[in-house]
Amino acid sequence: MVSRVLITTDYLRPDDEVDHYLRRLGCETVHLPMRGRRDPAELAAALRDVEGALIANEPMTADVLAGATALRVIVRTGAGYDSVDVGAAARLGITVSNLPGVNANAVAEYTLGLLLAAARRLVQSAAGVAAGAWPREDGRELRGATLGLIGYGAVARAVVPLASAFGMSVLCRTSVPVSERSGESVRFVELDELLAASDYVSVHTALTERTRSLLDAAAFRRMKPGAVLVNTARGPIVDEQALVDAVRAGVIAGAALDVVCAEPLPPDSPLRDVDGIVVYSHLAGQSAEARRAAGLEGAAELVASLKGAPRFAVTRPDVMRRAAVRA
Repeated sequence: MVSRVLITTDYLRPDDEVDHYLRRLGCETVHLPMRGRRDPAELAAALRDVEGALIANEPMTADVLAGATALRVIVRTGAGYDSVDVGAAARLGITVSNLPGVNANAVAEYTLGLLLAAARRLVQSAAGVAAGAWPREDGRELRGATLGLIGYGAVARAVVPLASAFGMSVLCRTSVPVSERSGESVRFVELDELLAASDYVSVHTALTERTRSLLDAAAFRRMKPGAVLVNTARGPIVDEQALVDAVRAGVIAGAALDVVCAEPLPPDSPLRDVDGIVVYSHLAGQSAEARRAAGLEGAAELVASLKGAPRFAVTRPDVMRRAAVRA
């Protein structure tokens, strides 16, 4: 029996190797690439007659899922799945999977790139040259600086050896059990100590109700005046207005943000035109190698889930068993 599947991840296209893989295994593919914001009604209509969905980071709300009566499987081509209403999916018997660690190396390398760009003011220098000036401001070296990691998942663990190679000291705040922590190059501390001691604070935790606006005005006041915030995780972990106020007041030095609350960045965002804040276009996990791995791993997870044997499901086991029975 042929399974009809929807693909919204923007770098996956008809006739690519993922498309060939899925069709070879009996899937009929429908492509609707996500490029910017999308009307929820358009997404709901596209899901109406498919059994599986390989998706980008777009809102799979309860309302969107309600009309997807044939849908049995959702797979995110990345580690984060906060855009999916997992509770609603569970109630509907839909298995939701992510791909933990699939782009960890790409994000870790990108994080170091943001640290270097911020420390040496590379973006500001290039912009100044493009505008006809010749900026010659001092930068800072990473060697001897302290990096604070919020979270200790696959990406943060991959950042540690890179930061250590630059001669940085690494602190970490995590809820990961002590038995699962490793590495002599990391010192685990509470958040207050991390914020007070770090020259750079890099966010690598999941977005939950507990972490939403974790970095607010009070958090910025605990940081060093010369500190820089780096966020490659999820935008809403940072209170954007509080960040703008902190940078403008000199409470902290600046921020490099690969993720923001609303993507693409709205024209009226308070983050625009703030000296010291640089916003990038959610590129951390978008290396050619990571994209290929995510596409193929996502397709394999989609096929496995349609057969009732998901490897990385985040929905409850009883829901997964019901989905398997339906399959």
